[in-house]
Amino acid sequence: MKTVFELSVPGRRGVEMPAPTVKKNDYDSSLLRGSLRLPELSEQEVVRHYTALSKRAFGVDDGFYPLGSCTMKYNPKLHEKLAALPGFADVHPLTRADRIQGSLALIDTLSSYLCGITGMDAFTTQPAAGAHGEFTGLLLIKAYHASRGDTARTKVIIPDSAHGTNPASAVMAGFEVVHVGTDASGDVDIEALSSLVGADTAALMLTNPSTLGLFEKNVLRIADIVHKAGGLMYYDGANLNAVAGVVRPGDMGFDVVHLNLHKTFSAPHGGGGPGAGPVGCKKELAPFLPEPRIVDTEAGFRFNYGKRSAGRVTSFYGNFAVLVKALAYIVTLGGEGLAASSRAAVLNANYLREQMSLHYPIDTSRPCMHEFVVSMKKLKDETGVTATDVAKALIDRGIHPPTVYFPLIVEEAMMFEPTETESKETLDRAAEAFGEIVRFAYTDPGQLKAAPVTTPVGRPDEATAARKPVLKG
Repeated sequence: MKTVFELSVPGRRGVEMPAPTVKKNDYDSSLLRGSLRLPELSEQEVVRHYTALSKRAFGVDDGFYPLGSCTMKYNPKLHEKLAALPGFADVHPLTRADRIQGSLALIDTLSSYLCGITGMDAFTTQPAAGAHGEFTGLLLIKAYHASRGDTARTKVIIPDSAHGTNPASAVMAGFEVVHVGTDASGDVDIEALSSLVGADTAALMLTNPSTLGLFEKNVLRIADIVHKAGGLMYYDGANLNAVAGVVRPGDMGFDVVHLNLHKTFSAPHGGGGPGAGPVGCKKELAPFLPEPRIVDTEAGFRFNYGKRSAGRVTSFYGNFAVLVKALAYIVTLGGEGLAASSRAAVLNANYLREQMSLHYPIDTSRPCMHEFVVSMKKLKDETGVTATDVAKALIDRGIHPPTVYFPLIVEEAMMFEPTETESKETLDRAAEAFGEIVRFAYTDPGQLKAAPVTTPVGRPDEATAARKPVLKG
């Protein structure tokens, strides 16, 4: 498919700009940047080009998208409409507080709801993404320890099943990362953790449910171990979609939490954003939240600048349109609806796992939460067909591949997350597609090695792409 630059024809126009009605000002020609090199196309050519591009993309509106750990679920179009209301979409971030009371009330209301959902005492909506939220939460932890003169706490403990952004965020915040292993049941190794905590422990970062799709059954004991050592508990909220409305991180013993509004609370996920990663904390850490904070006064909502803040982390107050959608989602469902959504996500994951286990050995002895991990090692050993081959073959069957080779502690891993928005019929079709691929692995593995064959672009040479990337056209 040609690019718009390749389609460009000199002199061709799609729009005739009206003649200027303002006086032309003189300017220094040396300030000009030169030609913008914009493509020259008719309106029809532009429409056809981008329509063709859109048909090559795959999203939740196109089909089943079980990307584990990413919660790619269908989001109601109503929330897009609400976020596009002129009073929300057209507000300028530099508008005076007394002129945007509705917008500030929305952020304050959302923050209150998020406190209730997570068991935290205060929230900031500034962070623009999940990893940004992790970084912000760790800055709170660092500022809290520093305020008490406890500067020896330089280490953050992270399980080996953690999201890759956890250690990266910890290092960016100035901490040293210490890894703790996972025991045979998939939980944090308690004995190993007990030997690692000490006077240098700043925090433990934990995802619950874990990336293995399991609820950490020893979470209260873990929190007790970390707290007794003087450390804090950080909750990676990437998997909140399994427990929202059912159990709160604050009640599990966590002190700081970040949420992915673009996963759990109705905003498109993928395609580069925008996202939102609000951070909540217990009252002891609230003074260190990014400034300015929105406060409700007798004169209305105002911006408050705290003297102990860890600092601003974005230019303004977060990705506002995402916040609008999140509040709409919460208000639409209510507390009972959020809990029902979480339970449906868990039910769907367990159902799909059971159906897939009819075609391939999957351990179903312990119920999973909203996602589950399948090791394709047996299939690879017996047929040479890898997790990548299975994932590519799913594309030919109209299914987006699940997450592959993560978590790293599982060989030939495939992580499925069906979410609560998929029907039983969709899950049955996905399980049958998986079973068909497994059968082909034993009878015609070459077919799977060639997949996908139904897409405009076939399987790329990933090794060459990694070693010799083409970074420009």
